Amino acid sequence: MLIRILDVMIPVIAVAGLGYLYSLRYRTDLAAINAISVNVFLPALVFTVMSSQDFDLGSYPGLAIAATAVFFGSGLIAWPVAVLLKYNLRTFVPPMMFNNCGNLGLPLALLAFGDTGLAPAIILLIVTNLLYFSFGIYIVDRQVHWRNVLLSPPILASIAGLVVSLGDVSIPLMIATPIAMLGDALIPVMLFALGIRLVDVNLSDWKIGLVGAVLCPLTALIVALGIQPLLQLPDDQFRQLLLYCALPPAVLVYLVAEQYQQEPEKVAAIVGFGNMAAIVIVPIMLPFVLPAV
Repeated sequence: MLIRILDVMIPVIAVAGLGYLYSLRYRTDLAAINAISVNVFLPALVFTVMSSQDFDLGSYPGLAIAATAVFFGSGLIAWPVAVLLKYNLRTFVPPMMFNNCGNLGLPLALLAFGDTGLAPAIILLIVTNLLYFSFGIYIVDRQVHWRNVLLSPPILASIAGLVVSLGDVSIPLMIATPIAMLGDALIPVMLFALGIRLVDVNLSDWKIGLVGAVLCPLTALIVALGIQPLLQLPDDQFRQLLLYCALPPAVLVYLVAEQYQQEPEKVAAIVGFGNMAAIVIVPIMLPFVLPAV
């Protein structure tokens, strides 16, 4: 299983590493790249994932509630930690709330649970994306108008994907294919951009990166264990939730920090160290989540 986890993690580290090496030689302006990623590639990926999966949304109300509790609970726990360590709340708290449940969470769910693990992983992805690109963005920039947030491309793509999935709408291949191609571009582009940003990480940012790498999965796990006696999730869904809690901060929070100029160097350190730490944290969690054979 460790080898399978490394099969997922090593490509992530390799692409970010290439971005880092590239930036050492060629200084790169990330503003245009990040704007395209957030406004084009990300909505395409969200829509493709949500519209192409065949699952019953009504089968997972407890899991959706659990994901919501983990999202807000992690932020509430991280808040006093940030105050104690004198970190900027808008820099430190969002990465603790939004984990890498897309490009890392979905492959891990398939590896750990097989095809049956994909549907609950999609539910976790939907809830987390909707919460982050509404409330999460508001934390980063209080001046953002709620109407603009709700009409942002990621939110609109999430809603459109849900409508297509729940309505069992068939999208012509000539339309679905280019959308999927744009979505496929997001993961390597944002990882490469993360590597570029890591060139600017300084020593003090390494410290916040290490704290974030530990606190993100720890806060999520604390909340999950605390709410399970109340929700009584089925065993398979609770195992899926535990794996979700072990995930590191999402690379997307770095893109948003770059877009809003919310200390992107520090957010890059949190995300970078978090994803590297996942090589250790996820395998430690696996014995507790893998179904009995």
